[in-house]
Amino acid sequence: MELKRSQSFLSLPEYPLDGISQKCNRLIAAGRDIIDLGVGDSDLDIPPIAVARLTEAVKQRDMSRYPFQSGLPSFRESIVVWMKKRFGITLDPHKEVLPLIGSKEGIAKLPLCFLGSGDVAVIPDPGYRAYLGGVILAGGEPHLVPLRPENDFLIPLDNFSKTMRSRIRMLYLNYPNNPTAASATIEYLSKAVEFCRENDVLLVYDNAYSEIAFDGYRPPSILELEASDGIALEFHSFSKTYNMTGWRLGWVAGGAKLIDSLSRMKTFVDTGVFKAVQSAGAAVLESYDEWVPDNVARLKSRRDVAVENLRAAGFTVTLPKATMYLWIPVPGNESSLDFAERALEEEGVVILAGGALGSGGEGFFRVALTVGEERLKEAARRLGRLVSA
Repeated sequence: MELKRSQSFLSLPEYPLDGISQKCNRLIAAGRDIIDLGVGDSDLDIPPIAVARLTEAVKQRDMSRYPFQSGLPSFRESIVVWMKKRFGITLDPHKEVLPLIGSKEGIAKLPLCFLGSGDVAVIPDPGYRAYLGGVILAGGEPHLVPLRPENDFLIPLDNFSKTMRSRIRMLYLNYPNNPTAASATIEYLSKAVEFCRENDVLLVYDNAYSEIAFDGYRPPSILELEASDGIALEFHSFSKTYNMTGWRLGWVAGGAKLIDSLSRMKTFVDTGVFKAVQSAGAAVLESYDEWVPDNVARLKSRRDVAVENLRAAGFTVTLPKATMYLWIPVPGNESSLDFAERALEEEGVVILAGGALGSGGEGFFRVALTVGEERLKEAARRLGRLVSA
């Protein structure tokens, strides 16, 4: 007997990289050397202070009590201090910040607060699949907008009809962008804020890559724009900046009423982040100046090596100003999925097909800078054989 699934569940697409691990394991078992440039999960170290603080915190009895949504006050306060120092933003630690079990869970749960049947959410295509999944599971209607090079991989905000504008309730933006590695100017972000304010739209700003930026570029916060007050929420994560993907720690910041809505909804589905992990997060934010610049420098070195060697191998590669990714056109007329399949099966290199992140990503593939320089050189050499074959 097969039990019936909900229509929302059945509407979910396949998740990117589903099945890749099994293929990799099969190839590794057969003696193949696999270079994984697929998942954005860096092999770099985590800040030592995180381990030291966690080790200390887990010994404290109170840390094992329910954290609830209020969490650890010192974590909220460290977020506020960091946001002020980094972006010049003043936030109330108790009303305008909310700890998250990684930014992904907050992003995915947010539509449950703001979408109903017939409500539209504008989603970048390609884009982080948590946007799409959250909207579908909330019963909303996703409106996918292709991110194309002719638009600098930005969502055009002037192309929505009057009827569509009246239905839009949420707009997802993510700059620096995953997977395209594109950046947005402050002028574009101001236009996005104006669009949302004029049309009563919640602006969901995923700023997970704000600190992985190169060559003097400093990505802004959407909350720096005064007009964003009350219509924007910004999500941050420890996963990429601090190589702490498995720790599942992040936060969201924004207007008190918006934060309260997400907090209230989360109360019914989770009881917050382990307080010892929050304590470690506070320590990490406090050690930002001593740790992050070197980590970013190492990612920049990887970026430079990967770009140089992939260009030499025959690929057209743009040097990105931010993120840990390269967004590369697929050579020839081959589909991105077929090219990624050949890369794995023939050359043992895992890349992410643009088409796996949405039809708007077709024609491109993503390389994650998750291995060292020598392995990136080897990966470029192997991928080059696919071009010359």
